[in-house]
Amino acid sequence: MDLILWRHADAEDGAPYLARRLTPRGREQAGRVAAWIREHVPAGFEIVASPAVRAHQTAEALNLPFDTSPLLAPGAPVPALLTVAGWPDRQAALVLVGHQPDLGRAAAFLVSARDGEWQIDKGALWWIAGGSHPFVRAVISPDLL
Repeated sequence: MDLILWRHADAEDGAPYLARRLTPRGREQAGRVAAWIREHVPAGFEIVASPAVRAHQTAEALNLPFDTSPLLAPGAPVPALLTVAGWPDRQAALVLVGHQPDLGRAAAFLVSARDGEWQIDKGALWWIAGGSHPFVRAVISPDLL
């Protein structure tokens, strides 16, 4: 399985928390990373985003249909993320657009089989591949693209 954990791009500060929108910088970050995803992730990948506006706006940069899951809302526990992902049995590659520290915790658990708080920067992604023996296939920062 290919699971891409994509943190939403740079967003406005303030409240209400779920209504925060991407900044101009965030829209640019999302566009760069989306272009990289379209070029590198296997065709037919699926996308699921958090219900937060900033996550939707990040996912929209892919110009593809996507689903929304309330299980990906900020504060999502690792088991919820893995349920949404269908880990490790999903056939198609999946892009999950979510939040920190949730995605960092999922990456730590998948790669090290331990609880941890790994950092995923705004707009960045971690591509975790494999099923029973997951490994990091790529870490992409929008600042490097």
